[in-house]
Amino acid sequence: MDFGSTNRTYTMPTDISLYIHIPFCHTKCPYCDFNTFAGIETLIPSYIMALAKEISQWGVLLGKPKVNTVFFGGGTPSYLPGETIHSIIDVARSTFQITSSAEITMEANPGDLSNESMSSLPQRGINRLSIGVQSLDESLLKILGRRHSIQDAFKAYKTARQVGFTNISMDFMYGLPHQTMEQWQDTLNHVLAMSPEHLSLYCLTLEDGTPMEQQVRLGELPEPDPDLAADMYLCAVDILGTAGYRHYEISNWAKPGMESLHNLTYWRNHEYLGVGPGAHSYLGGWRFHNINSPREYIRRLGKTSSPSTTFGSISAETLRQVATVEGVEAINKHLEMSETMMLGLRLEEGVSLAGFEARFDTTLPSVYDKQIQELISVGLLHQTGDVLYLTEHGRLLGNEVFLRFFEPT
Repeated sequence: MDFGSTNRTYTMPTDISLYIHIPFCHTKCPYCDFNTFAGIETLIPSYIMALAKEISQWGVLLGKPKVNTVFFGGGTPSYLPGETIHSIIDVARSTFQITSSAEITMEANPGDLSNESMSSLPQRGINRLSIGVQSLDESLLKILGRRHSIQDAFKAYKTARQVGFTNISMDFMYGLPHQTMEQWQDTLNHVLAMSPEHLSLYCLTLEDGTPMEQQVRLGELPEPDPDLAADMYLCAVDILGTAGYRHYEISNWAKPGMESLHNLTYWRNHEYLGVGPGAHSYLGGWRFHNINSPREYIRRLGKTSSPSTTFGSISAETLRQVATVEGVEAINKHLEMSETMMLGLRLEEGVSLAGFEARFDTTLPSVYDKQIQELISVGLLHQTGDVLYLTEHGRLLGNEVFLRFFEPT
């Protein structure tokens, strides 16, 4: 285990977001490299017990901080029986101060969403549903290894409305092998007819070691066309903007006031706790992650006793006391500034010079003036008043922009 520097301590967090990882899937999609598993359903009962124990432990260790958002991700949280989701929420409510206005999101696969499985979710406080549709073309769903049909997606959305969800997000992918512009435009038009509150549109990334990356490497699928993918992105910008969706983050659109509060925590580089195997956290100046193996996660929690006292501070030493934590990184001030620039520039709201100075007690130009001026000169950044933004061209080349803020100063 790498526990990083041991000589850095920070104040305890009092206001956080909570991510809850559900690692189970009925089948694993060929493009996915997340920490998810198929065929281990026998572990579900013991996993839920271990997860409840980890949540309870963190509540004690952190002194029961306020939680503003909760996100059930995976994996496929909707694959679990409804009563298990309810039990996890109950544990979280008893261990943290979940605010009355908290955004509580659950990711879901369209094929899992029946009236019976969804009807009790709003009653338990889940007030936002994120449906992983990915495509509204049957041939592309097959390439993606999805187990739902187009009709399943339409039915899931309709049912979610019927049981009371007023905040629905839908995920789609573009830049896929064999995907045409006409297919993409058709998907977007169908989406607009449904009118979800939020959309996440992701360009396919071929991750090393995934079945789809191997299929492309072996010539079984064509190499995705980056120029066509860029055109698809610009097409979405135009169509969704015309329809009134706010393009508030590089890959995310929302009706006004319906942005993902949980994901804004990440993009504003604020504090969050992740529970479950492979989950990452950023608290008190430390970034750390849990072990990946669900079996080892269950085993370790089964051997630990519940803590009786709150951390005095977060440090490498205190994090060593947490059985599930596998690796820790101390985030120094320079790295925190770099990450704040990278994440903040993804947002339509950009990076405020005054906000940067208030956070770091130093001016933004004193740290990054060279990078800023060069990026403005080539049309990737622009400044309006107190705020730096990516240009439209800068959004297409975001990674090149972000790397500039990680250069030695």
